[in-house]
Amino acid sequence: MGVTVDVHQVYRYPFELVVASYLRKYPSPMEKHVTAIKTMEEKTDLSTGIIYRRRIATCQNVIPEILRKVSVLKVSDIYLEEESWLNMQERNMVMKSHCLTWTQYASLSEESVFRESLENPNWTEFIQRGRISITGAGLLNCVLEAFAQTFLNQGVKKGIRIMETLLQEQCGCPFS
Repeated sequence: MGVTVDVHQVYRYPFELVVASYLRKYPSPMEKHVTAIKTMEEKTDLSTGIIYRRRIATCQNVIPEILRKVSVLKVSDIYLEEESWLNMQERNMVMKSHCLTWTQYASLSEESVFRESLENPNWTEFIQRGRISITGAGLLNCVLEAFAQTFLNQGVKKGIRIMETLLQEQCGCPFS
């Protein structure tokens, strides 16, 4: 079956500031579940200027204790891999993320884009689609997917609040 979460957010800040804030967003005291981000690879394509990054995020397992009775869910940390392609010339950054933990039971993937807003060149659009599909847990599949959807929706809202806070701290009032 699976669940999907879609996001469309406009930050009233220029692209460069939004991307810089995103890249330093975690770890943060505002989000205690993300405990580390490690850049595994970073390189610039000299012909296009596109900066490629591959990062691994370490996150605390947030699955409720009652569901962790299932042995495979009883892990302390979850690992996510994010790849990004930053094109400053075209003012966009494309990101793809997926979960490295529980790959035999769950598929979690996100595709995201930051891009200059068509409405105002001093604003930045953020578009994201996340998908989670759980298999191999029998009757728990639907329960785990429902939990995942709720958690992702809350996480999206929290992520947007963190970005807005970082941008406000860095620049003050939004650009008009």
